[in-house]
Amino acid sequence: MSVINPPIDDLLSKVDSKYTLCIIAAKRARQINNMVHGVRDQALLTMPMSEISRITSTKPLSLALEEIAETDVGYERAKDSYK
Repeated sequence: MSVINPPIDDLLSKVDSKYTLCIIAAKRARQINNMVHGVRDQALLTMPMSEISRITSTKPLSLALEEIAETDVGYERAKDSYK
């Protein structure tokens, strides 16, 4: 039984290794987190609290993994300069 959604097998089919998945998900989650904090800080001045909690209810890593599964986020392997 899988605990995460999307399933890990679906995620691994989108990348070349589990390490790549980890790096891509972490970087994208950081971007989302920074974006949410900016929106939340700006929203505190203008939006009601119910709207703010709706915007920030989903965790950044969950959003990042969903974006990877839907191929909204991709990556490009850098040329290896050590060869």
